[in-house]
Amino acid sequence: MTQKVALVTGAGSGIGRCTALALAKVGYKVVLTGRHAATLEQTAAMAELTSQVSIHVADITRPQDVEDLFAHIQATSGRLDLLFNNAGTNTSATLFEDLSYDQWQQVVSVNLTGTFLCTQQAFKLMKNQTPQGGRIINNGSISAQVPRPNSAPYTSTKHAVAGLTKSIALDGRKYNIACGQIDIGNASTAMTTKMSQGVPQADGTMASEPTMQVTHVADAVVYMAGLPLDANVLSLTVMASAMPYVGRG
Repeated sequence: MTQKVALVTGAGSGIGRCTALALAKVGYKVVLTGRHAATLEQTAAMAELTSQVSIHVADITRPQDVEDLFAHIQATSGRLDLLFNNAGTNTSATLFEDLSYDQWQQVVSVNLTGTFLCTQQAFKLMKNQTPQGGRIINNGSISAQVPRPNSAPYTSTKHAVAGLTKSIALDGRKYNIACGQIDIGNASTAMTTKMSQGVPQADGTMASEPTMQVTHVADAVVYMAGLPLDANVLSLTVMASAMPYVGRG
């Protein structure tokens, strides 16, 4: 079989960058996508073998961008074995009653609609390729299970991703498409630097929270991706051991 091909969304930083590099290291040909060429180029430059990675700029909230992205993959690689739906966004912590429509819609567009659009195109490609099938892994977040204060848009979309993951896992069976979700808690990235300074807790206090190395997330995704298609990790939680999740609230 030819070299396996993976697509990582939001590959310009954080979890996406680390995971893309880890997949390339174990032999995947990795397509990096995101909205900004400069950050994708930075990721590509970090690869041990730059020939293992390529870049395609796309905004996953735009259907035409997503169609063009998958057409590019089909034209250049002929198949897709793994989609890591990692791209996501959040809004600043805002009282529920003060959330604007634009704040809500922005988070929904990236976290939920973007995941749907990429997955639908992956289905079409994986369904028709030979050998048929592939794997889709969705970045859920601890917020797919429990909320943080003042996080309704993010929490709602991540709960929705959990439902989407199960639907994909079911609807993909007939095409040999497996789908699972990784829920991540306090991986150390630019987005979590504020954890050490203190973040709101459910009881109204502020408290610093432990974090873990983002490489642990990448290792978990590589494990999920490496399973044969007749086995699937439907849901996996990887988190900083001492973070306030068990017993949160």
